[in-house]
Order: sequence, then C-alpha cells, then structure tokens
Amino acid sequence: MPKSINKMIGKNLHWLLVLGGTAIIGAAFGLLPDDADAMRTPKSAAQEIVIDTDAAPAALEIPTRAVTETITAPPEPPGKWHKTTVKSGDNLSLMFARNDLSPQELYKVTSNETAAKQLKRLYPGDEIKLRINENTLTELSYEFDLGRSLHMLRIGDTFEAEIIERPLEHRKAQATATINDSLFLSAQAAGLSDKLTMELAGIFGWDIDFALDIRQGDSFAVIYDEVFLDGEKVRDGKIIAATFTNRSKQYQAIRYTDSNDRTDYYSPDGHSMRKAFLRTPVEFSRISSRFNMKRKHPVLNTIRAHKGVDYAAPRGTPVKATGDGKIIHRGRKGGYGSTVIIQHGSSYSTLYAHLSNYARGIRTGSRVKQGQTIGYVGSSGLATGPHLHYEFRLNGVHRNPLTVKLPDVQPLPKQYMADFKSHADQMTASLARLYNTNIALASSDL
Repeated sequence: MPKSINKMIGKNLHWLLVLGGTAIIGAAFGLLPDDADAMRTPKSAAQEIVIDTDAAPAALEIPTRAVTETITAPPEPPGKWHKTTVKSGDNLSLMFARNDLSPQELYKVTSNETAAKQLKRLYPGDEIKLRINENTLTELSYEFDLGRSLHMLRIGDTFEAEIIERPLEHRKAQATATINDSLFLSAQAAGLSDKLTMELAGIFGWDIDFALDIRQGDSFAVIYDEVFLDGEKVRDGKIIAATFTNRSKQYQAIRYTDSNDRTDYYSPDGHSMRKAFLRTPVEFSRISSRFNMKRKHPVLNTIRAHKGVDYAAPRGTPVKATGDGKIIHRGRKGGYGSTVIIQHGSSYSTLYAHLSNYARGIRTGSRVKQGQTIGYVGSSGLATGPHLHYEFRLNGVHRNPLTVKLPDVQPLPKQYMADFKSHADQMTASLARLYNTNIALASSDL
C-alpha cells in the first residue's frame, strides 16, 4: 500500500481516539470536524496503531456507533402534595400549623425575601400547594396572580424561590343586543357576564339612570377583552369600547390609557365619561318616591315637601357616595334616621338617609371616593319600609337628583388628543358596524 494511504488511515484513526466517540463517524475516511484543530491533543497522547499495509483499502472497514447524549431530569423532592385554601382571617402561620409544619419551617420560608413579599398578603379562596415529607416542607407553590406563581424548593436547610410567569393571551370579543325585557336578561342572552353588564352600567352611569331610564327597545354594542391562559379562557377583561342607545339618544365610550398609565373612558370627542357625581347611589333599585314639593308624607299623613328621591331596595343593599368629598355628618338625624351627609367642594352636598348601618371606617371628618360604599339600605327614622332617601343640594338649595345637570370633570389633556382620536376613530367604526348589524338583525325578526 502506498505510504500516503497508510498515513491518511492513521490520521483518521488518531482522531477517532482523540474525539472519544462523541462524533458520529460514517466511514473511516470521513471528514474531520471543523474545529478539529481546537480539539487536537499532543501526539504523545495517542496510542500507536499497527495496520496491515498489505490489505486493500476497500477491506478496511471500521465499525461506527452513534452516541446520543441523555439529559436526566433531576429527581422530584420527597413527599406528597397537600392543597390548603386560605380562609377568612387566615395567615401563613395558621396554614402551616394545620398541615403539621413547625414554626421553624415557617421561619425558613419567610426568611426568603421573594417569598416573604408574595406571602405577606393572602386572600380568602387563594390556594397554596405544599409538598411535605415527614413534617418537613420540601416544596411550595402559590399562584398569587393569574399566570404568575411563586415556586419554592428546599436546598439543604434553606429555600430557593423564583417567580414563574406564564404568558396571558388577550383576544377581542363583542356583543350587541336590543333590550326587550331587562338589561341583565338581554345582556345575558347576548353572551355578556354579569360582571361585564355591571361594568357597562358603570361606564354610562353618569348619563343614564339604570333604575329609571331603561326602556324596551334600548340597545347596546360592546367590544371587550377576553383573557386566555394556555389556550383556555380564564376571565373577561375590560370593556374596550361601547355604545348605548337610551330613549333614542346614543352615548359612546372609548377606553384609553395615556403615557402616564392613567386609564379612563372618554366620549369620542375626548370628554371624560365620568362626571363629578354619579346619577344613582344605589344600583338597579326601584324609585318609590320622586322629588315633589307637595307630597303627602306616608307616616305623618301631612303635606310635606319631598326634597329628594326614594330608592326602594332590599335591606342591606350597599349605598355608594355619588361623588368625592368629606363626610360632615354621620349619625342619627331626626326623621331621616341613620344618615350620612357628604360635602363635595364648596358648592355641593348630598344626603343619604334611613340607613340600616354604616360602612366600616365611615365617620364624620373622613374623606370618601366616588362609588365608595358608605352605608346600607334600611328603614331607620320615619320610614314605612327599607329604602334609601337621597338628596342633592347646590349652594344649600335642594335640586332634583334625577334632572339636575351634573358638572363635568376635566377632559383628556390636549397632548394626548391626536393619539386618542386615531384610536377612537377605529373603535367607533367597529362599534358602528356591530351596532348596525344588530339593528338589521332586529328588523329582520319583526
């Protein structure tokens, strides 16, 4: 055999030994890896191979073997999983005690800053998974937010913690309906959840009294967000845009978030849907008595001006402050019974009477926010049954809460108007298509 062939065979066998079988070799004359020079070992490290040079090159067959690297998953920590649900008034110490875990185990867990931050606030209904082995905690898992969970693993006598995040997917959905019975039933038939229906009423609650103004033939169209996790819907998101036609008058609202991360609903021309006051302090109640300066009092049986509106509602129904302000009275007030009076700035005040109880933390001098629960419907004072008596005053003068013009809040700042208009135009066009489709379908059913 020529020396050149012998030399080439020797070089290939040398690399077989050097690479140690980590490459897949198709034949004795296969190509060397690109980084062979970087992997080359000194000549003295290779064993000497004696080859019969009288054999023909075709007879030189070197067996080959593919080597596959196997990755072995780390073994699971010892113990079995236990699920524990947070109860009202619960804390981590009580939950550990219920699972026969010692205070020392609790200390080791809460010594980790990441874990301590997430486990500081637990809410009733939350679920924590504990892997326990002979009264020793080996692993902990707590989903504290949708798609976000705390995972802890015991390493020796301490715990390592990490926050695991699973991506949420947001999809747009839409619904439209004409009201033939009630808002809730019509919205339910259109596929809206009660949560979204309440949100819809809240958006337009400054312009429409949903206890009084809703009529058969009113209609709405809604574009909203749906949230998915691992391909499954897990909840409804926020309403993105909506239109509501009440008594032939159309209202539209667009959700917008500015560069300061402030989110609100605006009309297409940039005015906030929020007013300085809510139109109604009790959601979805019934008006039992209107503003009337010559009404006959049902208890005293005499003519006495009724300077407010009575909302009939079950005892215990939450009563909300119709605007931001300061409580100037909280207590009994003659025939009004248990009463709250709120001062809003220098010109406006509102009164809420016949309450059965006050909300926690409500006292004279405390400040409240619009929509905050301040008390609960009752029949204290001169009342024939459970209801809320509500009064609205401007500069000390009683005004009809149902018809008084409510002051606007500040519109969208000018620097955001161009961006908002671009977004609003797209949303109103989508709402128009959706709304017109609903009208066409409703007409075809006639």
